[in-house]
Amino acid sequence: MSNRVLIVDFGSQVTQLIARRVREAGFYSEIIPYNADPARFNDFGAAAVILSGGPASVLDDEAPTIPASVHASDLPMLGICYGQQALMHETGGTVSRGETHEFGRADVRVTEDCALFDGLWEKGGDYPVWMSHGDKVTALASGWRVVAASEGAPFAVVENPGQRRYAVQFHPEVHHTPDGAGLIRNFLTRVAGLTPDWSMAAFRDEAIAAIREQVGDKRVICGLSGGVDSSVAAVLIHEAIGDRLTCIFVDHGLLRKNEAEDVVTLFRDTYNIPLVHVDASDTFLGALDGICDPETKRKTIGGLFIDVFEAEAKKIEGASFLAQGTLYPDVIESVSVTGGPSVTIKSHHNVGGLPDRMNLELVEPFRLLFKDEVRALGREMGMLHSLVGRHPFPGPGLAIRIPGEITAERADILREADAIYIEEIRKAGLYDEIWQAFAVLLPVKTVGVMGDGRSYESVCGLRAVTSVDGMTADVYPFEPAFLGRVATRIVNEVRGINRVVYDITTKPPGTIEWE
Repeated sequence: MSNRVLIVDFGSQVTQLIARRVREAGFYSEIIPYNADPARFNDFGAAAVILSGGPASVLDDEAPTIPASVHASDLPMLGICYGQQALMHETGGTVSRGETHEFGRADVRVTEDCALFDGLWEKGGDYPVWMSHGDKVTALASGWRVVAASEGAPFAVVENPGQRRYAVQFHPEVHHTPDGAGLIRNFLTRVAGLTPDWSMAAFRDEAIAAIREQVGDKRVICGLSGGVDSSVAAVLIHEAIGDRLTCIFVDHGLLRKNEAEDVVTLFRDTYNIPLVHVDASDTFLGALDGICDPETKRKTIGGLFIDVFEAEAKKIEGASFLAQGTLYPDVIESVSVTGGPSVTIKSHHNVGGLPDRMNLELVEPFRLLFKDEVRALGREMGMLHSLVGRHPFPGPGLAIRIPGEITAERADILREADAIYIEEIRKAGLYDEIWQAFAVLLPVKTVGVMGDGRSYESVCGLRAVTSVDGMTADVYPFEPAFLGRVATRIVNEVRGINRVVYDITTKPPGTIEWE
């Protein structure tokens, strides 16, 4: 991968989307915080640089600045939002605090031809973009010119072709800017002159070679959940080292209906991967007895998982490595408004913990991949669509889809309702249109009438969202008849539920999961 793209992160909530758009265009990219060790920028070997947006103001004391080595380089550069303002502020232009902010959809008018616009925008045309800024550029540095403007940003797109530097005030990385991916691709191909060389076929070959070099003739243990990440990791590692891989599948009693049986059958019979299946349902449910706080649930499950997994792993002789399906978003170093670590919304249990306890070295083949790239790799390896196309499922399982106390009975009730919901979605041909769909068993009971009698049973919430990346999500617009059909089946077929509701909250302000 010679055409590597460096993304300098100034703390934007959507910096990851820049990396995704770059990779979708066929170029390898990595995100490095603006305040990282200077050696990292030099060692990366970038062929082009993109400066992200960010929440700070270049006019503030101690505002984030462009790394000195990046500034001094002659690399092609694209500044986005804060990145544009930093470029101007640090090279002699002027940035002023805006009297009004510009958030949301805006139209930019193209005033000059520009390499970024080739094949996309024409001079004199108006095009929709997504703005999110308060400050704005009010005077350009020497050598720059304006090529597009909006009502709130008179320097919406600026260029300095002689230095191969370009900057935009809006966010081309978000899907609300329809031509944004094309603008980024034009920067990489037409401005930087790069040729796409990033693909899952190339990654597969490189990853297999890297796994073989790292592992040598030793053995690897893989924590298999049955989800996309760990499943694709297991198949890839097995392709690299064969039966020196052993998977351990811990059933914590909070999986979906028939999931444990399906995982065991698939990996033992279809993929012929050595698999240890541990049914620890009673242990986990016992440990969760009386716990209602969602973070405590997650930590209880995560801690107990380590105990159970470690006990089984010790039975496998000669294991020196632990494989995990860790993804790039789990390990990206992000910065907050103050330059410190970003706020944790939820704790994750798939990074850290086990290797320290077990004295094993990590094998993380997807540490630099996004979720959609893992799916693409699975397809590249010929894995079943029903597996690589599965909706995301949380590590704590149904525990965080049962607000309040968890019991075996409530888990069984939710399993049945969820199975009906997903079955109806598949029957309607909607499964692949939806990012994630699931049922939630609420800690609420309502009065109902069933037959000639009064009922007092639980409420089931249904959730379905569409998303490009999981960072934002919209509600899936089911037809009322579909929801009615699902509700009728759940109430009629699942003893313990007498009312069904549909969650129409977007992300933000809500999260996709309930806990």
